[in-house]
Amino acid sequence: MSDASKPKASAYGTPASDTSFRRTWDRSEYAAKAASESEKSKTEAKARYEAKLQGKKYHAPIDLSALESTSSRSQRLNVASQVGKTTLVPAGAAVGKRGRGAGFYCSDCDLTFKDNVQFVEHLNSKQHLIATGQSGEVVRATVQDVRQRLRLLAYQRRMREEEDRKAGQIDLKERLKTREEEEVREREERRRRRNEKRRKTGKDGEKGIKQEDDWEGRLGIIS
Repeated sequence: MSDASKPKASAYGTPASDTSFRRTWDRSEYAAKAASESEKSKTEAKARYEAKLQGKKYHAPIDLSALESTSSRSQRLNVASQVGKTTLVPAGAAVGKRGRGAGFYCSDCDLTFKDNVQFVEHLNSKQHLIATGQSGEVVRATVQDVRQRLRLLAYQRRMREEEDRKAGQIDLKERLKTREEEEVREREERRRRRNEKRRKTGKDGEKGIKQEDDWEGRLGIIS
């Protein structure tokens, strides 16, 4: 075989006609996926139409078994954090409540509320609970759960008090250190002024002081 008839190799050492690196798709898998989505869309459209005929609002079915039970908030809502602040919102960023706008924004549901009352009501609504993976059902706490909760709160309180005590000690040490540095600077400044005054007195003597008095007298300055 001549060199002209041999397949040319690429820079990676494989024949130029090799296309095995290209991505391939399973046609049967994607066809089944498309058929499933089409069937799901038809079923949902039929359910929406039937709900509209009955004068009801359609809600997509939710598997509540996959959601966690609703628990109380571990932190307080800081609804006053935006008081006195200015928010720049581009035009068309939000349509009604949908989208991020000026107000209280819920990133889980992509909704914006103009006042804190609506925002708190939304956080307690079923829509928000489902969006955050909660079923809305509250598990009744047992005596053991209450005891563990009280121990946790007591432990957190002790840790906060310990941190505040350490912070107070650090602040006191810093204040004492700063005050000592200020006193050293003040002593150095007083020492410099005394030395400067002594040098001046040693050079001029009493004559220099009288000349200064005569100069002040000519200007009409009375000491």
